[in-house]
Amino acid sequence: MHELPIARAVVAVATRHARGRRVVRVDLRIGHLRQVVAPALAFAFELSARETSAEGAAVHIVPVPAAARCAACGAETVLNDFPFACPACTNRDLTIVRGEELLVDAIEVED
Repeated sequence: MHELPIARAVVAVATRHARGRRVVRVDLRIGHLRQVVAPALAFAFELSARETSAEGAAVHIVPVPAAARCAACGAETVLNDFPFACPACTNRDLTIVRGEELLVDAIEVED
């Protein structure tokens, strides 16, 4: 379960930026290619946040679909199934443009 170290890192980021204030909510943007299971991450966050200023904080996860740009024709497409190929020209030389994110997008704290 790779969600636990991710959750620990998110708690560390949130509590560091909260500077002693209670963390109320953490918003995350997670790309599809990260293969993070949202409920597992939320559970791991709950465990990792115990006895920190983030204990009890809500976690809001926004999934980011994978997308790529074709090197041959320049088309940008959402990637759904392996193997990844351009639907316009069937080329497989693609550059990932979205879907690898793992970002703490926002932190809400109490004043």
